[in-house]
Amino acid sequence: QLEESGGGPVQTGGSLTLSCAASGPIILAYMGWFRQAPGQQRELVAIISLDGTTRYGSAVQGRFSISRDNAKNAVYLQMTNLKPEDTGTYLCTIGEEQWGQGSLVTVSS
Repeated sequence: QLEESGGGPVQTGGSLTLSCAASGPIILAYMGWFRQAPGQQRELVAIISLDGTTRYGSAVQGRFSISRDNAKNAVYLQMTNLKPEDTGTYLCTIGEEQWGQGSLVTVSS
């Protein structure tokens, strides 16, 4: 089970941090976030492996930063310089096999 927090409304250029905590030890290779806007396909935001290797979607590269705390079974997404096109539901995942309930991020211009 994944518990997400940190979404909400923000103005263009603002920042938000999302958190996602797993209820137990993470045994799959990576955790991270995907996002989905209404009428659009789900897209990669950022993922991080157990060894700390990261991968970002091209739309967020340079603006978002993902980190994890293996001792807390948690992952964090720091989002800066937010744009209206970042609006959507951010879904935390473990290995794209377990999914959180989603956090809504709304960026207003």
